[in-house]
Amino acid sequence: MKNKPTTEQASNYNNLEKMGTFELLKNINTEDKTVPNAIEKVIPSIEKLVDIIYAKMHEGGRLFYIGAGTSGRLGVLDASECPPTFGVPHNWVIGLIAGGDSALRKAVENAEDDPNLAWKNLSTFDISDKDILVGIAASGTTPYVIGALKEAKKHNITTGCIVCNENSPVSDVADLSIEIIVGPEFITGSTRMKAGTAQKLVLNMITTSVMIKLGRVEDNKMVHMQLNNKKLVNRGVLMLMDELHIDQDLASELLEKYKSVKNVLDNYKSKFL
Repeated sequence: MKNKPTTEQASNYNNLEKMGTFELLKNINTEDKTVPNAIEKVIPSIEKLVDIIYAKMHEGGRLFYIGAGTSGRLGVLDASECPPTFGVPHNWVIGLIAGGDSALRKAVENAEDDPNLAWKNLSTFDISDKDILVGIAASGTTPYVIGALKEAKKHNITTGCIVCNENSPVSDVADLSIEIIVGPEFITGSTRMKAGTAQKLVLNMITTSVMIKLGRVEDNKMVHMQLNNKKLVNRGVLMLMDELHIDQDLASELLEKYKSVKNVLDNYKSKFL
């Protein structure tokens, strides 16, 4: 059918159950290789959204992600990785999924079909026009996301979206739309595959770029990262050894004293460099 959304079009491969393991993996990989090319085409749209998010957050606003199923999980994942990676408060980037946190592990029946539920969820965070809301929906038809974006616009909240179909209902209600057209899935309609991969890559691009612009990275290093395990402490020590040309013992001592790589760099450089 010509009018069938791209995410629902038939796979380019037939008789998957008859394929051997190598053939399955090779064909999945072949499809996955198309994802970065699809993203490259929409970098100008991603750029616009990043600049809007940065402007909002620079003035003290927050970034909200909202979605259902795989899309919702990816938004929650991206939000949850910002505090440990960039050392920011947990309320800077907030991810909400239809059905609540329990839906992260187990699908909640009909949760995504309620267009009014999302705004109730967002209201518990006192979302305002200082913030920005990004809806994530591979199909671009999720009522939970559409309802959130519509209500946000009524409250003069800037909105964006990440979808994988052209001219979708979600795009129609968002102020700025990122449409990543990755084509039919390897398993027909299984948007956890290429569409999910595309959304994950774009989310990485968004928050990484925004956090760099907000000063949460210096040179190419996560100087604000939370030192909440041995691996990250060791990474911090190596950063300091490399940046300040000091030995491991002094780097460890300074990191223990100042509690973050950034604090060490600021204090040590002001005193000795």
